[in-house]
Amino acid sequence: MKRWQIGLGFLLLAGCARFHPQPLAPADTAGRLDNRSLTNEALRVFVERNAHRELPAWPAEYWDFDMLTLAAFYYHPSLEVARAQWAVARGGEVTAGQRPNPSLNITPGYDTTTSIPSPWFPLTFLDIPIETAGKRGYRRGQSAHLSEAARLNIATVAWQVRSELRTGLIELISGEQREALLQRQGALQEQIVSLLQGQVQAGAMAAPEAVPFRIALVKARIDLMEAQRMASEARARVAQAIGVPLHSLEGVKLTFSGLEDLEVITRLGSAEVRRNALQSRPDVLSALAEYAASQSALQLQIAKQYPDIHLQPGYQYDQGDNKWTLGVVVDLPILNQNQGPIAEAEAKRREAAARFNALQAKVLAEIDRTSQAVRAAEKTSLTLRSLVEEQTKHLDAVSAQLRAGEVDQLEFLNAQFESMTAELAQMDGRLRLQQAVGALEDAVQRPFELPAAIFESTQSDAR
Repeated sequence: MKRWQIGLGFLLLAGCARFHPQPLAPADTAGRLDNRSLTNEALRVFVERNAHRELPAWPAEYWDFDMLTLAAFYYHPSLEVARAQWAVARGGEVTAGQRPNPSLNITPGYDTTTSIPSPWFPLTFLDIPIETAGKRGYRRGQSAHLSEAARLNIATVAWQVRSELRTGLIELISGEQREALLQRQGALQEQIVSLLQGQVQAGAMAAPEAVPFRIALVKARIDLMEAQRMASEARARVAQAIGVPLHSLEGVKLTFSGLEDLEVITRLGSAEVRRNALQSRPDVLSALAEYAASQSALQLQIAKQYPDIHLQPGYQYDQGDNKWTLGVVVDLPILNQNQGPIAEAEAKRREAAARFNALQAKVLAEIDRTSQAVRAAEKTSLTLRSLVEEQTKHLDAVSAQLRAGEVDQLEFLNAQFESMTAELAQMDGRLRLQQAVGALEDAVQRPFELPAAIFESTQSDAR
């Protein structure tokens, strides 16, 4: 008997989980984060597998938007958080599917008034719970829907990561181009001021007449410093959007490839894309899954009106007599029929429906707003392009006049300065158009297709 009890104890313990500590060392994690780079060999495998092409050289000579997006999917910590939340939800599915364990009750008894034939009368019985009305199925359905909502949240986070990267990359490349143009414009302004200073010294011009040009030179230098500051901040935002330290972008060549396709405006503005966004954006599907979970939760609370059954077979050794019993325990729904939890579940279902409707309304408003912004930015960009073309024609005319001796060097420099000013305006217009197109892409979450790899953890490799 003792051997049987010991064997049963070992059998029960064999199925128990063990705790394995996994302490976090801030110094180690900080070191791994600081060592992240775009030269990681595991990153190359990830990019090639999800870009469906082989990279001719590694480290890559140029990084375009699509490659940087995959790098962000590999490194960004918010995606790992979303994946961990999905793992928690999947653990909830396991919990929801479990059947309740039976319990064993042992009650020893001793009769002090007599010892014949034995003073002992121990009692033992099992409590075997039996769920009724399909409660386990509703519980599993609720957890499955919540798990699906958590999975779809990963796709929502991935779009946010891509959006932040796109914004930072556009600002960085535009900022660097603006910085180069402002340097050229500043050099022109210095030549203009130098020529005017010579005329002042020669007495051909009064000194106050040159003051506005010197002020313009100071302003050009301030604009250049501001452009350099904005470009530096944009580079830091790009590194943050990828999930790597800033120093990992040193020497990395970034291109506009993947951001210049403005023909996408026509495709994104179609009624089909609009309809698909309202029905199949990841956050819309996630909200729909949460509503389905609220439905299952309500079904579960309604099923709880019906009491579970507890079978309680028992055995008692009563002073030499072997007594067997079979008890049945059922809750009596006399004082309440679970109406409170049912009312709460109904209210939560209405809340989930309201959130879903609000999200669809928000998506619709985003699409309308960004579509209008794209149209306005596109019109402005076309106007600024025409202005640049006119300034280019004017500069060519002044250049011809300079060669013919009809104008002086100062007038030619002024024409060059005006042409560069128009180019700066066109550059700003192109930046606003790129930003508007990016916002429209975020609203419809097209045309980029998220790779299946976003649902796979990269934590073990991203070190």
